[in-house]
Amino acid sequence: MVLLSLNLLARSRGPDEFWRKRKIFKLAAHYLGRRRNCYSIAIKSVHRALTYCTHGRRLKKEDMTELREQRLEAATNEHGINFAILKEGLARCNILLNRKSLADLAIWEPRSFKAITDIACARAKQDHFKTTMNIQVPKSVIVRGLIK
Repeated sequence: MVLLSLNLLARSRGPDEFWRKRKIFKLAAHYLGRRRNCYSIAIKSVHRALTYCTHGRRLKKEDMTELREQRLEAATNEHGINFAILKEGLARCNILLNRKSLADLAIWEPRSFKAITDIACARAKQDHFKTTMNIQVPKSVIVRGLIK
């Protein structure tokens, strides 16, 4: 495109405007009515949708964290201890599992999770936690310090 004067250069938006609008119209392609055809209406709808989308991704992460917490609390209560004892006992045994891994084990591998809780409980009992005085530790669990 040849522009013969500065005045025409200022008025010509060129292909950039086409591609910028095209991006918005692609995002608004599934909308109904003028929200998909009219640029000034489409851009408002697209911006609103992108805002909600961003907020929704954050909420999804929070929901998954809350779900994992509930699963871990339920699984540890089922085995007779609370999550704080489990986490501290595992840390003292140098078993470094995050909450996601523990929640997955509690749901899909209940026997493995039971073994992990037994190990953590035995270590907590060995280190004389106040809250573990009434918990029975299985005889088959051996942690460092219990071997004589």
